[in-house]
Amino acid sequence: MPQTIYDTNFNFPNQEHVYTGKVREVYTLKNDVLVMIATDRLSAFDVVMPKGIPFKGQILNQIATKMMALTADIVPNWLSATPDPNVAVGVRCEAFKVEMVIRGYMSGHAAREYKAGKRMLCGVPMPDGMKENDKFPTPIITPATKAEMGDHDEDISKEAIVEKEIVSAEDYAVLEKYTYALFERGTQLAADRGLILVDTKYEFGKTKEGKIVLIDEIHTPDSSRYFYADGYEERQERGEAQKQLSKEFVRQWLISNGFQGLEGQTVPEMSDEYISTVSERYIELYENITGEKFVKANTENIEERIVQNVTAYLKSVE
Repeated sequence: MPQTIYDTNFNFPNQEHVYTGKVREVYTLKNDVLVMIATDRLSAFDVVMPKGIPFKGQILNQIATKMMALTADIVPNWLSATPDPNVAVGVRCEAFKVEMVIRGYMSGHAAREYKAGKRMLCGVPMPDGMKENDKFPTPIITPATKAEMGDHDEDISKEAIVEKEIVSAEDYAVLEKYTYALFERGTQLAADRGLILVDTKYEFGKTKEGKIVLIDEIHTPDSSRYFYADGYEERQERGEAQKQLSKEFVRQWLISNGFQGLEGQTVPEMSDEYISTVSERYIELYENITGEKFVKANTENIEERIVQNVTAYLKSVE
């Protein structure tokens, strides 16, 4: 089993602060420099699993940074460099405390709410007569409050976000505009790969100059759901499950083992064999989403590799 990076305890030059998220660890340096480490932690139902998945952090980081490069012409982002397979470096931003979730199809959380009889999600109406995985007439934005590690994100409406002054009406209009633009580009990129971008989430921040930029990850299997386009219509007509590229397969495994992140439930044990299959699925996701062969980074001493690469980069830009 290859080594994984689960927790970090780095001390980079000019380091001021460390923030631990569900999957990423963010080091703040002087001069508004951020070093974001994509760990191999796996989160599902807003719960971090106790074991890491080999190469998962590398996969997420490389997909996210590639997708940021492919969308930088329509939405500015925080990214400056990727000095290591697991690392992105960029400008520090004040993150908005909402996740901009956008859905093109009735899937996942939206489908579960719909089956429960709800026809309104985050203040947005959902048409009657839809089946799971049907396409919405137009994409809908269903925001969520951004949770700290271990807490559940919660649905919230646009109106409540503005009313509670979580985001100003002016800034929210920009987030909304950027979200639609990114989803349209992501849909085009997915179609080029024979995929359907079903739903995804975007996070934004504001630089000290007041510029709103895209932060965190984009169009990764952790933040997005993809279907295979080939056969989609036929499967819908037959009422069959869609072939998809996302970490939904992990959620379904957890559900089948009695875990949905609810109070009193225990995370089931993941064997080395199962962890290996999850790692293989993430590699499959990478290659399908990017169209590139995945090249495994050296995992003999991941921490030392990251320190060397990041330190060398920081010295090069002094």
